[in-house]
Amino acid sequence: MAADRRRALGSLGEQLAAEHLARRGFTILERNYRTRWGEIDIVAHDGRRLVFCEVKSRVVNHADRAPFESLHQRKCRQVRRMARAWLAERSHPWAAELRFDAIGVTFAPDGRLLRLDHLEAAF
Repeated sequence: MAADRRRALGSLGEQLAAEHLARRGFTILERNYRTRWGEIDIVAHDGRRLVFCEVKSRVVNHADRAPFESLHQRKCRQVRRMARAWLAERSHPWAAELRFDAIGVTFAPDGRLLRLDHLEAAF
């Protein structure tokens, strides 16, 4: 049951992150792109930049960590590896810049959205 709740929370966080990016002028090119190294949550393009976005969702309580605390060096290398695979496998629009962003989505225990933090060029 706890895994289902976590999966649902992650999906909702990714949906809110995708909507946030769309409001900022990005076209979502792909969500949940799977590779042998893991999954890229969102790939987006705004006409100039191609952004690979890692989404971290958390429920606030005293014991939980902040969303970006789990964005460690190993995860950053993993996302870069997955981005190389995506670029090699997919046709994609031209971009002057590649960027790796992180979006942290924080929920209250009752499921209300508390905050959405977008860290551009996170790694």
